[in-house]
Amino acid sequence: MEELQKLFETVLNKDFIRAVISNPREKGGIVKVKIRPLELKGQLVFQFESFTAKQAFHKNLDRDAAVRELSGCAGEFRQINRFLEFIEDILPQLDRDRELTILDFGCGKSYLTFAMYYYLHELKGYDIRIVGLDLKADVIRHCGRLAEQYGYDKLTFLTGDIADYDGVDQVDMVVTLHACDTATDYALAKAVGWNAKVILSVPCCQHELNAQFSGGSGDGLLAPVMDYGLLRERFAALVTDGLRAKYLERAGYETQVLEFIDMEHTPKNILLRAVKRNGDKIKNTAAESAAMRRAADDIVKCEQFLQASPTLGRLLSDIEGE
Repeated sequence: MEELQKLFETVLNKDFIRAVISNPREKGGIVKVKIRPLELKGQLVFQFESFTAKQAFHKNLDRDAAVRELSGCAGEFRQINRFLEFIEDILPQLDRDRELTILDFGCGKSYLTFAMYYYLHELKGYDIRIVGLDLKADVIRHCGRLAEQYGYDKLTFLTGDIADYDGVDQVDMVVTLHACDTATDYALAKAVGWNAKVILSVPCCQHELNAQFSGGSGDGLLAPVMDYGLLRERFAALVTDGLRAKYLERAGYETQVLEFIDMEHTPKNILLRAVKRNGDKIKNTAAESAAMRRAADDIVKCEQFLQASPTLGRLLSDIEGE
């Protein structure tokens, strides 16, 4: 939590506007917390307004106490801190001698985007340019104003669809946090098309294959799963992410499927972390080429058995055919 605490220490100042924390993992207590700056008797304090289902509570804290309070109650920020840990692991893969371009697809309110910029640029000293992309124009405008306010000159926010974005020619790292359903596939395909060195993706709402599965997938061998909606849905999500990982391996990435965060914090707890083995396909080693062929064979067998045709496979086929 050290990097996260440093971020709070930076943003909690007289220019801080407001923050809202809601949807706690523990039900029955505080359901929302609002934080805003106040000046009392010439001193800057931060008012924490906490809400239960029936009551509201107020307390005013100085900056240090506010940082501690915010670090303790921000469940969503635990996810961001965990994501930063995964980024720290891949730092040796990133070039320090030039400007790096990072794309954050489906950035939403951009807590992660701001945290990445602060962590990589302010704390680690990387020359980076980050582009956050989302469909919500009002949210993007707000994030753009905050980036300008904080003086983050190389942090840009754009309104747009992942599938249609073509604003850059080269990308070093692609990030997606909870991009819904096939939006993750479009982001992964874009990353592969850009030959991105690093991909970090936490998928969300994997519905596509569930709709594709026939009632008798595998000649009925999977009936103990497919006959029950809840199990079928979870199975479809696991197959979706497993195939995504294999597609990335086939494209020349060393891919891991990792636990993103404990299930008690969020059920969306799978992270795909992929690092490009070699930037030049012609120079792949024999071992790398063999791994890519094995991944391709695994994909074919799995898709044929389940009679499935994932979006990512179709998108990558289009890229490979160009």
